[in-house]
Amino acid sequence: MDPVLLVTEWWWIAPAAAAAGTAGAIGLRRRSTVSGRRLAYDAARNDLRLAQSAAIERRAALKIARAEHARVAAERAAGRASTEQVASARRMLREAERDVRAGVADVKAKQARLQAARVAIPAASAPRPLDRLRAEHDAVIAKWMQYETDPARQIAYPEMTDVRQPATVAYLHASERASELRRGLGERPTPTEFGAYRDAVAALATAFDVAEHGARVKAGEVPPSPSWQESAQDAITRSAEAIERAAGAAASVISRWTTRGRDGTPPHGGNPPRDGA
Repeated sequence: MDPVLLVTEWWWIAPAAAAAGTAGAIGLRRRSTVSGRRLAYDAARNDLRLAQSAAIERRAALKIARAEHARVAAERAAGRASTEQVASARRMLREAERDVRAGVADVKAKQARLQAARVAIPAASAPRPLDRLRAEHDAVIAKWMQYETDPARQIAYPEMTDVRQPATVAYLHASERASELRRGLGERPTPTEFGAYRDAVAALATAFDVAEHGARVKAGEVPPSPSWQESAQDAITRSAEAIERAAGAAASVISRWTTRGRDGTPPHGGNPPRDGA
């Protein structure tokens, strides 16, 4: 057969095969998503996007804090600002710088989680991420119920079930939160819903470890030294406080900036702040 005629008649095979391969890959990914195999990966990817957005916002707040610090310093040099105002602007700048560093670290942590989730995408016959997460939740509850139902443990570790203990109250709140999110999941949760439940289960496990450690300290089984669980809880608390400080600082600076504009006093001598000022 003439090669030219062969090419003319069968030219469509290669594009059709490529299209079929692409459609097959898309279909495979869609089936993986619907079946829940990629749920942990999709949630980790969503977390990374949120962390990156937060990091961008923190960098913007840092630029504003730098501009405000430069303005107050200039006002002080001209005798129109007090030393306390300069010190306040400097503190806000330092907090904004710390928040940016924390944001960068959070992005790196989310990138590592995404890589781990990509590697851990289960095979077709393996348990799904949601099933594994529910099993982790059940395991924490089972450990707690041992202290609730075993009379010997109740006598040895009374703090574990004492609702006057802050660690016990923290555990009960974490348990309620995790259970509430679990009830609202359904069989095909979104990555955002899965991520919220995953974080709630992690917080529950941390709360249990903190409560158990405190009870064993009271029982004299372990020395009263800070554990890694308590350090992790402190880190989570500091992170939340840092986010609140960054939002508050940005809102405060923007408010002052707007107020000065309304009063007829052009901020920074009528020129907008430049990045890195």
